[in-house]
Amino acid sequence: MAIHRVLVVDDSVFMRKIITDMIQEDERFEVVDTAKNGLEAVEKAKRLKPDVVTLDIEMPEMNGLEALKRIMEDHPVPVVMLSSLTEEGAKETIAALELGAVDFVRKPSGSISLDLFKVKSLLMEKLTVALQTKVSRPAVQTRPYVPPKPVIKPPAASVAKELIATTPAAAHSGKIERLVAIGTSTGGPRALQQVVSELPADFPAPVLIVQHMPPNFTKSLAQRLDATSHVTVVEAEDGDRLRNGVAYIAPGGWHMIVKRDEVGYKIRLTKDEPRSGHRPSVDMLFDSLLPFRDLKRHIVIMTGMGSDGAKGMQALRQAGAVSTIAESSETCVVYGMPRAAAELNCVTHQLPLYQIASKLTELVTKDINPKM
Repeated sequence: MAIHRVLVVDDSVFMRKIITDMIQEDERFEVVDTAKNGLEAVEKAKRLKPDVVTLDIEMPEMNGLEALKRIMEDHPVPVVMLSSLTEEGAKETIAALELGAVDFVRKPSGSISLDLFKVKSLLMEKLTVALQTKVSRPAVQTRPYVPPKPVIKPPAASVAKELIATTPAAAHSGKIERLVAIGTSTGGPRALQQVVSELPADFPAPVLIVQHMPPNFTKSLAQRLDATSHVTVVEAEDGDRLRNGVAYIAPGGWHMIVKRDEVGYKIRLTKDEPRSGHRPSVDMLFDSLLPFRDLKRHIVIMTGMGSDGAKGMQALRQAGAVSTIAESSETCVVYGMPRAAAELNCVTHQLPLYQIASKLTELVTKDINPKM
């Protein structure tokens, strides 16, 4: 059996031992070394060339985010972050995922805790997935850089819903006639950063997003995307009315579905059982859109492990969805969910990540201006 080499990075001696012991109990892995700060992590990652790295965020001399940047520049390798449950920890974790970390494991109750033993199975699952991912140097660009248009944003994402409710901007007004739904998992935050940030402010449809992520982290993801995007991005709340030019992210631990009443379309959040192990589930969102044949539906599946969303995309395609887009293997961190959709022959466009936003804008605008 192949032995996969792991570098464990944490400033706590106790935590380094706990994580090392967890990993060493799995015969597929061996810990080749440990590092107590970011500087050591960068040096050892370059010299030892491990197959995967576990990386703490809060460390002296060089923190985990700075170390991650250096590692991805010097010797790209799959990295799994160890994150605290605090709001600040969630923000830092989202930043790490955008910098190229593959995934993260939550520390159940602070930086040093015996409870970490409870996440052993999750840690080993994340390490196993990390070995199947593709990582690359962030400096290598696959398309020309286009600076974003200036965007005036509210001072804090917490006021986004008040802004939507009180601003008569064209992007947020008008009848809902078309809708975009996106599903993603491993590698998703970085993919969403690219796609959502490139949608125009007057995007004439609501965007519904399911990203496999636990509670507390989806709020930080929404805030991060809102700060860097032309459209407004919010973490969905039960009863939210769908508005054009607004992206809604399903909160961790909740299914997000769409309902219609006499007023229009609204979001419902449910605690129904996980579907295929996921809550939120992409298939749950997609299936909820099946009755709305009068909506011009555009469906997207991007990078992620497994097959969540594939059957829902197939059903929507059969029910008249205008377009079904799957991210192509060349840019996927994990070519799992898009592959599952492609194998069901329900994909109208298979595109690299850097073409998805422009294609969506073209398709959605086309059914407003058919001559485009």
